[in-house]
Amino acid sequence: MPSLDLDAAGLVADSLFAPDAAHGRSLALVVMQSGDVQVERYGTQPDTVFGPGGPVAADTTLISWSMAKSITHAAVGILVGEGRLSLDAPAPVAAWRGTDKETITLQHLLNMRSGLHFVEDYVDDAVSNCIEMLYGDGQHDMAAYAASQPLDHRPGEVWNYSSGTTNIVARIVGETVAADGVSRRDTTEAFLRDRLFAPAGMHSAIPKFDTAGTFVGSSYVYATALDFARFGEMYRNDGAAADGTRVVPAGWRDHARTFTAHDDDGGFDYGAHWWMWPDLPGSFGCHGYEGQFTLVVPDRELVVVHLGKTPADLSPVLVAHLRSLVSAATA
Repeated sequence: MPSLDLDAAGLVADSLFAPDAAHGRSLALVVMQSGDVQVERYGTQPDTVFGPGGPVAADTTLISWSMAKSITHAAVGILVGEGRLSLDAPAPVAAWRGTDKETITLQHLLNMRSGLHFVEDYVDDAVSNCIEMLYGDGQHDMAAYAASQPLDHRPGEVWNYSSGTTNIVARIVGETVAADGVSRRDTTEAFLRDRLFAPAGMHSAIPKFDTAGTFVGSSYVYATALDFARFGEMYRNDGAAADGTRVVPAGWRDHARTFTAHDDDGGFDYGAHWWMWPDLPGSFGCHGYEGQFTLVVPDRELVVVHLGKTPADLSPVLVAHLRSLVSAATA
């Protein structure tokens, strides 16, 4: 049976939550092994433009940022498993029919190989499509904004990490589950709640939507650290929740961690809306802006969730701490 050195893990947690921590600020840490919580620690959230700060507790919901992309992957998996979406068929985007974009498939989108122009920058609003989409002219209909971008490359040829791509996928999910007489937002919210969050045990999860009623699957799910850990644990168990309920199809986990590209900047590999850690074979993770991580290491039956505020240039310091937590676990 895998085991965790609690003393070693505790020292890492102490370092993460130290007032002068080198990586920035940690808000929550959950280390789960074999389905049981072994380490749980909470900090204090500063005031931000999104609301006032204060102590973080087990029931505090925190922003996912791009960890939401992996949640979008789960939503797609449910629909693929039911035969309602096809990975290799042209993506069902009406505006692309009869254009040079009509050969883009859902698989291309999930692999971030659509060929669409998109600059994923979180600082320079003069060049960032991401900032323009989330906060500028594209914010009211994010999927339409992303889908309207020009095609820079043939679909499937070039990897380009893009939050816009995920919001196109999120709209496809919403249109697939749409029902007559009910808003797309309401049907999508019900689908996420009833088919994904509740079965996975994520009862705190709150998805956010744009004005057009599309789930902002690139960036906006609020949940507790424990619920993000339950999501990771569901994927560790190949799509089954803790009580055995099947949430996503068996094998969808392997779809998530099938290699697509290597990101030289971060040092991670990319699969399908999930990242992989090359030094931890078989691992996969949800990564989000400012140090949000849900790392799944199946051979150690380990799920590590970190939520916080880490500047991009200090990310390697945080990642080193998370690797130390993994090193404290034996297979």
